[in-house]
Amino acid sequence: MDEVEVVVAHSERATLRVGDVFLKVDADQARIDAEVEAMALVPVPTPEVLWHKPPVLAIAAVPGTPLGRLGEPSTASPAVWAAVGAAVRKLHDTPLPPRLGRARGLDELMAELDVECELLVTNGVLPADLVTRNREVAEAALRPWTPAFTHGDLQIVHVFVDGDEVSGIIDWSEAGPGDPLYDLATLTLGHEEHLDDVVAGYGTDVDLDVIRAWWSLRSLLAIRWLTEHGFDPSAPGCEVDVLKSRM
Repeated sequence: MDEVEVVVAHSERATLRVGDVFLKVDADQARIDAEVEAMALVPVPTPEVLWHKPPVLAIAAVPGTPLGRLGEPSTASPAVWAAVGAAVRKLHDTPLPPRLGRARGLDELMAELDVECELLVTNGVLPADLVTRNREVAEAALRPWTPAFTHGDLQIVHVFVDGDEVSGIIDWSEAGPGDPLYDLATLTLGHEEHLDDVVAGYGTDVDLDVIRAWWSLRSLLAIRWLTEHGFDPSAPGCEVDVLKSRM
């Protein structure tokens, strides 16, 4: 019998693997519903939904291997990164999902950023000059954008490749209208050396300064949550190092 592997687990959700089946348990039914709906709409490879019985979603493993991991060098070739960029462009060119979530507004983002930056400094998590500098960089992302169909959490580990092709994109629970450059920034977070390859595959309408701003913004917003949920944003190559690279 296959062993049960805990892929990820925290207070909001857990993912278990048994052989080639993943069981996703989520306390938020709307998030699971959004994931199922998004996978049915997008023109890129996604996991097969085996069954869905709240609060559990069962999906099949996708072929291939992750594009890479945060904090580790990616062994994928420039052609593979370009292929991922092309796949993301197909996603962003898809008509907006009719019922999937809403994009966070600028006022909401700015308020959240102000709170997180203050907590990072007052709690002694990060030096004030590091937070201040990245808060300045992040401001370039806080501008009006035309919403696109976005993945919403396009971490490098959520993209699977097989040979030179994208074989699957997983974890669609945050899918919905959003800034397309946020997806590109999340994909290349900690892998700045592959940004040009991704952009070459993605095509036009890419402001590199905005992507760099999203690196700072996403990292500033994520550090406290990651720490509270058992992750280490100060590990080599991860969020804290991303912030330090902006100095």
